[in-house]
Amino acid sequence: MRARAQTQRTAAPSGPRADWLALTDEAVVEPELPIIDPHHHLWDRPGNRYLLEELLEDTNTHNVRQTVFVECTSMYRADGPEELRIVGETEFVQGVAAMSASGQYGETRVATGIVGSADLLLGDRVAPVLEAQIAASPQRFRGVRHRAAWAEPPVVARRPTGPEHLLLDPEFRRGYAHLRPYGLTFEGWLYHTHIADLADLADAFPDTTIIFNHLGGPIGIGPYAGRHDEVFEVWRPAVTELARRPNVVAKVGGIQMVVNGYGWHERDRPPTSDELLEANGDWYRHIIEAFGPQRCMFESNFPVDKLSCSYTVLWNQFKKLTRGFSADERAAMFHDTALRVYRLPRV
Repeated sequence: MRARAQTQRTAAPSGPRADWLALTDEAVVEPELPIIDPHHHLWDRPGNRYLLEELLEDTNTHNVRQTVFVECTSMYRADGPEELRIVGETEFVQGVAAMSASGQYGETRVATGIVGSADLLLGDRVAPVLEAQIAASPQRFRGVRHRAAWAEPPVVARRPTGPEHLLLDPEFRRGYAHLRPYGLTFEGWLYHTHIADLADLADAFPDTTIIFNHLGGPIGIGPYAGRHDEVFEVWRPAVTELARRPNVVAKVGGIQMVVNGYGWHERDRPPTSDELLEANGDWYRHIIEAFGPQRCMFESNFPVDKLSCSYTVLWNQFKKLTRGFSADERAAMFHDTALRVYRLPRV
């Protein structure tokens, strides 16, 4: 139903392989359906360039009206105070957004919303950082992501992104308390083992909007390899409980990463949209049922998820998934929830 068991995996390539992705070619399903992609990255890394040109090559396959950029440790300042170097990323994306807004690159408006970073463990000292981020993009800066995706090595090969139970840390919460006064949202990126921590954070700050990233990061590698069904049974009640917090909304997607354990990147051919839906459908259907369409938004998480499938195939999957929903419900999940939550312009 969700994936075959695999105990050993090859390393993921450094970036998406265009020749491999081209092996699965699908016509775009419902090409006129308006989309806001609320979660993508931009970077220029060795063997893995993903800037405006590369993004638009992907988004142009569907009717993507606008996008939201989410922090990815890209283009930090090379010098200056350590806590302010992250502002370089917002300055960089602000420039890309201005290029897109010129109309010279097509109708899609890239990064009409920007989610940056800030070290909330600074506590009260984070206020000048938030002010600098907003000053770097006054019309677009919408929120902060401080990653809490912690897992005990060797579950995840990459280093932990913070201490375990980061979201419960008193100093973190002192920093978090500054988001609401600045009108900023919080992106909750963590693994499925710590969803309860996010629910606790939502309870402690009911007036701050939390965007639940990547379905709560169900792990499918290391000790969790080949155990998708078991993980699902742990994940499902945690998501149901989280959804009871009205200040939390959910991004639906972001589970084609290597850490999710489907191993698509190891195949001779990339998956079709039908194969993706067969593997992922139960996760999607439950989170939509738990949160309701008005609190859900589909996301690409590109180019991270591009290691597994093309943009066309990914969004075809979402369109097929929602064929039984009403027009208003589909509009919410593909466009309107993101428009409302990120306070984006209508384009």
